[in-house]
Amino acid sequence: MRDRAIVVLDTGKTMSKLSLWLRDGSLVDRRTRANDRIDTGRYIALDAEGIEAWIAETLADFAQLADVGAIIPVSHGAAAAIVRDRALALPPLDYEDPIPPMLREEYDRLRDPFAVTGSPSLADGLNLGAQLFRLDALCPDLLHGNAVIIPWAQYWSWLLSGVAASEVTSLGCHTDLWSPIDGAPSRLAVDRGWAEHLAPLAAAGSVLGSITPDWADRTGLPQDVAIHCGLHDSNAALLAARAFPEIGSKESTVVSTGTWFVSMRSPRAAEDVDVAALDEARDCLVNVDAFGKPIPSARFMGGREIETLIGFDTRRVDIKPDQPLLVDAVPAVLDAGAMVLPTFAPGFGPFPQGIGRWLNMPMDSCERRAAVSLYAALVTDVSLDLIGATERILIEGRFAEAKVFVRALARLRPGTKVYVSNAHNDVSFGALRLLIPDLQPQSKLIEVDPLEMDLAAYRDRWRDECAQLEHAA
Repeated sequence: MRDRAIVVLDTGKTMSKLSLWLRDGSLVDRRTRANDRIDTGRYIALDAEGIEAWIAETLADFAQLADVGAIIPVSHGAAAAIVRDRALALPPLDYEDPIPPMLREEYDRLRDPFAVTGSPSLADGLNLGAQLFRLDALCPDLLHGNAVIIPWAQYWSWLLSGVAASEVTSLGCHTDLWSPIDGAPSRLAVDRGWAEHLAPLAAAGSVLGSITPDWADRTGLPQDVAIHCGLHDSNAALLAARAFPEIGSKESTVVSTGTWFVSMRSPRAAEDVDVAALDEARDCLVNVDAFGKPIPSARFMGGREIETLIGFDTRRVDIKPDQPLLVDAVPAVLDAGAMVLPTFAPGFGPFPQGIGRWLNMPMDSCERRAAVSLYAALVTDVSLDLIGATERILIEGRFAEAKVFVRALARLRPGTKVYVSNAHNDVSFGALRLLIPDLQPQSKLIEVDPLEMDLAAYRDRWRDECAQLEHAA
């Protein structure tokens, strides 16, 4: 088993990814699939069947490339599967499908205070408890008999192994179902009867069992492939960051970038975390790391906003050949006072009530993308202030390659060391480190060179405009 390959299954919100790794940290292969949204007639659901078929096909390919010995899943935290009689009881909800307003009002009266769960009241179905409440209303007998609630990452480990589990990083990320300080289900989860239906708690890296005979037949994988419990994707990124000596166990913050920009601060000690001091109205929350430690966090839908602002079919802010052009465009953006005001993802981030708009939008493509990158840096800067980030920051994920974004953030935070990693699989690497704790990254961190231009006046004007918008709202 020692030298056998490992598969990381990453079912993100927008994309699903499978990667095949050797135990020395070498990447053998990586596949991706865009996730569909399924209209059930009653709600929009996640494409569990489509993802499953793709996983089976891809694992069959991986079986031809290496001797696979283990599979570990990671996923976003705003989904769960309800399993009854060894099958899905109904399709899992897509968190972007709005909760009916009357149901949401009733739910908000029942949920625990933020100081207890570290979970703010979030839009649509981002609070997993709100999804369960909606499903209870649709199907009052849903949780009868042997029904089990399984977080989304652990749904895939259940599907592959036949063993159901829950896990703290998946339960402790804005679900309303967990008290991170107590390390136990929330009062809401207990009172609603959900806690008794949660799958048994297991450690993220623990082995739930071997791959089922059915899945071994479907994929051609060996029958002794170990299926590990798995964890929340942002927490996997945190584990990856801690592999670098510049981060380790020091005071540090990881900014994980993708559809969501999630800033997670690792204090030196758990007692440094004051949940009540975080601003729940500005998308601050508490995550729980793989070892049960509370992690002050703040988020906004950065990737989604960037795509909205520049369009899916235009050249992206992180495309490598354009990076010098985008950096060179920054002075023109500053001179013109071109800026984006939040937010283009209403209900999320540090300015949830804002109505996004441009001031002096540039006509030039490079200038427009540079302005959008500055906007991402400005919102990230606010998020970092909200969680008390100091000393060192690591930006990981897709937008770590957006030079204007990372260099602007370094300029905005002159007392902080800002790093990027040139690794492209940070979430997967974090999952690997659960199974191989002494695994060292094959790349080094790169300290970010701040933009040469002074951004202080630009930031002051942007924050003044934001304050006026908040006051008007």
